[in-house]
Amino acid sequence: MVRPQTPMGVDRPRLRRAGAVLTALCAIATTVVAGPAHAVGPGGPCALPRSQAHHSEGLDTWNPAYPRPVGHLDAVMIFLSFPDSKPEVSPERLAADHFPATSRFFERASYGRFQLEAHPLKKWLRMPRSATSYRIQRDWDGDQRSEFLRDAIAVADGDVDFSRYDLVYFVADPDAPGVDSDATKVVNLDHPVQVDGTTLRRVVTVFEHHPPDRNVLAHETGHVLDLPDLYHRPQDGKGDWDTHVGDWDLMGSQFGLASDPFGWHKWKLGWLGSRQVTCVRGRGSSLHTLQPLEAPMKPGGDNRTRMVVIRTGPASAIAVEARSASGNDAATCSEGVLVYRVRSDTASGNGPVQVLDGHPGHQACWGESVYPALADAPLGVGESLRSEADGVRVSVRGRTAGGSWTVAVTRE
Repeated sequence: MVRPQTPMGVDRPRLRRAGAVLTALCAIATTVVAGPAHAVGPGGPCALPRSQAHHSEGLDTWNPAYPRPVGHLDAVMIFLSFPDSKPEVSPERLAADHFPATSRFFERASYGRFQLEAHPLKKWLRMPRSATSYRIQRDWDGDQRSEFLRDAIAVADGDVDFSRYDLVYFVADPDAPGVDSDATKVVNLDHPVQVDGTTLRRVVTVFEHHPPDRNVLAHETGHVLDLPDLYHRPQDGKGDWDTHVGDWDLMGSQFGLASDPFGWHKWKLGWLGSRQVTCVRGRGSSLHTLQPLEAPMKPGGDNRTRMVVIRTGPASAIAVEARSASGNDAATCSEGVLVYRVRSDTASGNGPVQVLDGHPGHQACWGESVYPALADAPLGVGESLRSEADGVRVSVRGRTAGGSWTVAVTRE
């Protein structure tokens, strides 16, 4: 149970945008077995160990099966047409649906430490069969999906040197009969393919409408970088998808108002380091000054804290960060100190991150937020919350004119 000390807000009827449901059946993938985990890794005592859970939130070591997004990565966009349909949109227009917007998203999120460069083909490559024959759909049959990928790689091999690229996007003609936008996802290959002297472990299959859903390619690219799905998938497919993290972090919802990755993900990907992360291990109280997560880094080095982490168990921690209406979060309707729980032994899609609601029973951004119940989760000045399950209390003491937040953390 999370108990707010100063609840605020107004209860309102909840309205879901139908489009938000599409967030998420992206990236149903095969499990990637992680390497050995260590109790204390190079990230310090609060860096949870990476486990065998798919897309584990552990960050004491990096899974070498994934490209690490520090520096420059190259991505190829391959456009696939089908023999029974003439494309109505050019490859150039489809590429512009996603780039440079996706590159700019990651440039802002990484403080300029990650540059994703797209190399789109300028022509359509024709698949040997109609889209309907592959039975493309959200929960795609494995054999049909494998046939699609085998054909796509074969038709592209003559025009693409796969060894030159770190990421591969296969973009299907959005107007071809049988192309289902719900099927957009990352496919991890059970048996990696050897092509052009390189090993192809995963590809992004894009079946989006034109124009596409907002941030959809950035979400899928996140999976290629070993980030998990943070949404909740109801067993019957009819409930709420956004109960774990709401609008916070692109991997929860591509439609979210605050799409910047959690500080934990920035730490995992190498965009935050030990100078920007403060670890709390012992019991007692401590005072911290938090810079907004979205604020640019100072040139030449930045020692300002962006995230406070409280280690609560062998595979669990509480993270505290400040979110502001800037950068990738410019559309957010709620600013303040966000608190969330991380578990490194929980697989993608099973709730590895859970936002703790600073104002339970209250809602915000009704009609805009994908999950209004968590839209006002951040704490404001004078507010606090206590997580009984974790034995942690977070209190916001003040905010400076420059935008930093003073936060007290108590480990009971």
